Amino acid sequence: MSLSFKRWLGRKEQSVDFLSSSMAKRLAVTLGDDAPAAGDALPPLWHWAFFQEPVVASRLGVDGHPLTGDFLPPVEGRNRMWAGSRVSFLQPLRVEEYAQRHSTIRLIEEKQGKTGDLLFVTVQHEYLQHGVTCLREEQDIVYRAPAPPKLTSSLLVPPMDWQDPVYPSSVMLFRYSAATFNSHRIHYDLPYATEQEGYLGLVVHGPMIATLLLRSFTQRFPHRVPEYFAFRGIRPLIADKEFLVGGVENEDQSCSLLAFNDDGPAHQAEIQYKETI
Repeated sequence: MSLSFKRWLGRKEQSVDFLSSSMAKRLAVTLGDDAPAAGDALPPLWHWAFFQEPVVASRLGVDGHPLTGDFLPPVEGRNRMWAGSRVSFLQPLRVEEYAQRHSTIRLIEEKQGKTGDLLFVTVQHEYLQHGVTCLREEQDIVYRAPAPPKLTSSLLVPPMDWQDPVYPSSVMLFRYSAATFNSHRIHYDLPYATEQEGYLGLVVHGPMIATLLLRSFTQRFPHRVPEYFAFRGIRPLIADKEFLVGGVENEDQSCSLLAFNDDGPAHQAEIQYKETI
């Protein structure tokens, strides 16, 4: 790691947000779910719609992302991606209550990939209500040199125990961007996504895919409570092209989840759970 990045290790940030039922309702209609009422548990991974600190337009990069150099280390000339996360569910966050997020940069690692230099930044988040930690998360952010995106995967889709179709319309993507205050242009600006970053269309949000993967599990098994969830992106999925989310049951109270289409796997996840009855 270069000395210019080393000094960013351990950097901390705190955020406070009110988990409003109105915002939860917006996310619910975006995903096609029922909205939680005041006092209800916030559904798993919906916390990503909160704790987004507003940034003025002058502090946005050409890609729509907030400029680095405040909390995250300064990185210029590379495309930013949310590569994956690992989330431990300790107890539910509750709707219509305040919550805190404590963030710390835990790892900065430079690697050489097939498409050039990569910089990985791992941020640890802790989410608290009433002074009690409800969620712990490690989020992996990768910065890569501009290069054609990966369009297919050599991995095979295994036989699935269940699967559900998803049609990610451009309207769905716009609504998810709005609900999560995500201004990354690959999700709503078609000319930018195709001409500047080389995608085949608007890119489906990685965290939305992860949320849909976990939802497919909780809908299929309502008496299983997620305790740990890890996901990573393999390749992008594109708006207005149907994909499938599903899973395979394992023997140790875990499931392997996959989002895929005719071009192969796109996102994969692992979940550990406990039975409530």
